[in-house]
Amino acid sequence: MAASTDHNVQDAPRIILFTGKGGVGKTTTAAATALRCAEMGKKTLVISTDPAHSLGDALNTELSPEPKEIAPNLFAQELDVYYSMKKYWGNVRTLLLTVFQWQGVSNMVAEELAALPGMEEASAFLWLDNYVEAKEYECIVIDSAPTGETLTLLTLPQTVQWWMTRAFPFQKAAVQTVGAAVRTITGIPLDKGFMELDNLFEKLQRMQRLMTNPDVASIRLVMNPERMVIQEARRAYTYLQMYGFSVDSVVVNRIMPEVATNNSFFAEYVASQKKYLGEIEESFAPLPLLKVQHAGKEVFGLDLLRKIGESLYENHNPMDFYYKEKPFELAQDGKNYVLKTKLPFTSEGEFDVKRLADEVIIQVKNRRKNLFLPRFLAYYTLEKHSLTDGWLTMTFAPNKDQ
Repeated sequence: MAASTDHNVQDAPRIILFTGKGGVGKTTTAAATALRCAEMGKKTLVISTDPAHSLGDALNTELSPEPKEIAPNLFAQELDVYYSMKKYWGNVRTLLLTVFQWQGVSNMVAEELAALPGMEEASAFLWLDNYVEAKEYECIVIDSAPTGETLTLLTLPQTVQWWMTRAFPFQKAAVQTVGAAVRTITGIPLDKGFMELDNLFEKLQRMQRLMTNPDVASIRLVMNPERMVIQEARRAYTYLQMYGFSVDSVVVNRIMPEVATNNSFFAEYVASQKKYLGEIEESFAPLPLLKVQHAGKEVFGLDLLRKIGESLYENHNPMDFYYKEKPFELAQDGKNYVLKTKLPFTSEGEFDVKRLADEVIIQVKNRRKNLFLPRFLAYYTLEKHSLTDGWLTMTFAPNKDQ
């Protein structure tokens, strides 16, 4: 099967993904951003990928698994796991179930194995791929699940690829060879089914390449000026940088106004927020900070969202790229090669680096990143590594037998 080609970046919509700890106001911020883009004349879609949907509440309208027009140029969609799985994964699930049963796996175990890891998250990428292919929207705003689930979504192609290489002990050519025999037994065209599965995986990988393209997509970290929230945002930023995703700004939501200091009940809280705002500015520099004052009430409906958008962006274009930085750099240093990757908010002793064949494995606490190396580095040895100012530097020296 001919491999499908990547989308033309010039024709791709602007993609902005909001993530952060649950309850910080991602949905409100995403909806306000989408409304502002729409009112600038850009056809905009805002998608909620969070299973605990609140986008419809923020927009004050009932949404469905398919896009719904909310206002001129503004469309909204709440992804439904079962609807999406039926739409995109029904045939694939049947294919996997048949393969496992054909291999002699019991029906009950086959049913369990046929549920691909991350099918729910994968459906979001497949929806996006369709919209990009159709050139339907100029801007797509994603109201994502809390940070842990967002990382699962963004790193899904590697997870699925790892799973597939272990689930199938034969290659595509072998499947095509036995396809006729299995088709005779089961009535299912296994070879064509595998090609469909292969195509789905290619879509996932294609969307990941688009999501890591700093000229198309960027992530905005949403947080409140509170200690636990900031800590999680730091961890999220570290992992997003590890995986090559561009974070272009930090959104600080629900900032109490100075007038609240007149009330002794809020004075201590406002003082605490001031302290944490300074910490955020220092920790996330040079990322721009977008600040939103506390509305003093629950935010829902287009009128209030419009005010949030005005406060958030002022005279700036929400579709702009506020910051771009390469997460990885590879350069020659004499006979050696030096690979640098951003590893913010990490200290010596908190991470481990290992070389395994054509990849480097970076372990940061409970997260692991596999960096695939250029082929020529097979002739080089990972000699040393060091961490300085948030940059992990790895030096590759020629093998001694070269």
